[in-house]
Amino acid sequence: MLDTPHPPRIPLLPLSFDGPLGQKIIELHVWAVGEGLRGADAAVLFDGLCQRLVGAGVPLWRAFAGMKTLHPQWGGYGYTWWRRLNAIQPTQFERGDEYEQGVLNSPIGHLIRLGEARAATESASEAEPWLHLRRRLDGAEAHLDFPLLDELAAAGATDYFAEVVRFGPNGDPSRGTGVAYTFATDRPEGFEDDDLTLLKAVLPVVSLAMMTHAGHTIASGLLQAYLGSDAGRRVHAGAVERGSVESIRAVVWYADIRAFTAIADTTPGAVVIELLDEVFETLTAALRPRGGQVLKFLGDGMLAIFPFEEATREQTCRRALDAAAEAMGSVDRLNAARGAAGKPAVAVDLALHLGEVLYGNVGAVDRLDFTVIGPAVNEVARIEALCEPLGRNVLVSAELAAAVGEGCGLQSLGHHTLRGVREIYSLDLDAGRRGWPGQARPRGLRIVSGQRAHANEVT
Repeated sequence: MLDTPHPPRIPLLPLSFDGPLGQKIIELHVWAVGEGLRGADAAVLFDGLCQRLVGAGVPLWRAFAGMKTLHPQWGGYGYTWWRRLNAIQPTQFERGDEYEQGVLNSPIGHLIRLGEARAATESASEAEPWLHLRRRLDGAEAHLDFPLLDELAAAGATDYFAEVVRFGPNGDPSRGTGVAYTFATDRPEGFEDDDLTLLKAVLPVVSLAMMTHAGHTIASGLLQAYLGSDAGRRVHAGAVERGSVESIRAVVWYADIRAFTAIADTTPGAVVIELLDEVFETLTAALRPRGGQVLKFLGDGMLAIFPFEEATREQTCRRALDAAAEAMGSVDRLNAARGAAGKPAVAVDLALHLGEVLYGNVGAVDRLDFTVIGPAVNEVARIEALCEPLGRNVLVSAELAAAVGEGCGLQSLGHHTLRGVREIYSLDLDAGRRGWPGQARPRGLRIVSGQRAHANEVT
C-alpha cells in the first residue's frame, strides 16, 4: 500500500524531460506558475488543471481539491470536477461535527493523520511535504476501506489516487495547512504509471498557486470577520495607514444589554458567552440583508452603521428602522426560547441616530482600530442610556425621524438633554423638514420611540 510507513516506490519523475511525459510536466509547471503569479481563483485554477490533465491523456472521471481555512464560520473549501459536467462545483464546508467527522472518515483524513504522525517523529528537514494513497476500486485488487470508496465504486469508478500537499512541516493554519487532492477514473484498467507520475510531478507547484489564492482568501475572511465586511475590504485593499479616515454620512446603531453586569456577576462564564453570542447573532441577522455594517462588539454592546449618500438617506433610514423592528422581535423570540430551556433572558436597548462621522484608522502606530468617531457616535450612546429611564427598548433621534418622515409608527417623547454632549440638537419634525431656514437651532434633543407589538413599527 502506498500509505504504509515505508511506501513502495511510485513511478519516479523522468530522468530527462525531453520525452512526451517530460514535456507535459514542463508545460503544466509553466502554466501553474503563471496562474499563481496572477492570483487565479482556486476554482478557476483547479478547473484549468483538470482540463489540461484530460488534454494530456489522463482518464479523469472525477477530481477533487480541498483545503482547510481560518474562518469563524467556514472550516474549509472544496472544488469538485466531474467529466460529465466538465465544470467545477465549489463547496463551502461549515464548521461543526459533521464536517470534522467527514474529514476524519475519509482517505484525506487518513493521510493527514499519517502526516501528523510522521511530523512528530521526523525533523523539519526530513518530513515530506506530501503524502499519497492509491486504491483499486474493482476486480480482485479492490480495496474499499473508506465509505467514500464504496460510493465511487458503486458509481462506476475503477481506480483512485489521493495526495495531500502540506504547507510547512507541521502545517501552518495561516496558510490553510495544505491542499488535498483526489482523482478517480472509470477506465477499466485504471490509471497508468505515467498518469500518476504526471499528477505527482505537478501537484506541488499547483499547490503553491492554490496557496496564493488561499492566503488572499484567509486574510480577506479574517479581516471581514473581525473588522466588518466593509472595513475589512478597505483594510485588505490597502487602507492601513494610521489617520487615513474619510468623512461619511451614516445611520449609527448602538445596542446594549440592559443590566448585563448583574447577569455576568451571577451567571457562569460559559453561559454568559453563549448568551452574548446568541444576542449578537440575533441583532446582526437583522442588519445583514439591509446593508448594516457591524463595526465592533463592546463587551455587551454593539456598534454598527448604515452608510448613505444624500440621495439614499430616506431609504437607508427606513432600512435601519426595519432592522430595529426585526431585531427586537427576534430578541423576544430568543428570550422565549431561552426561558423554555431554563436559561436567563435579557432586555436589549437600542438607539438610532444619524450624522456625519469620521470612518477609518485610529490608534497607535502598531495597533489600529478601523472605526467611526464623531459627535453622532457619542450622542447615540447617550441616547441609548435613556432607554431604561424612559421605559423604552428603542429610541430614535428626531433627526433620523425627520429623515424618514411621517408614517413610520414613531411618537415623540419630547426634548431631553444629553449629558456630556457639547452641542445638542433640537429637532422638531416640521422644522426639520424645513431645515430651519434663517434660524439657529435651539438647544435640547427630541427623541421618538415606537409603540410595542405592531408588526411594522419600531418597538
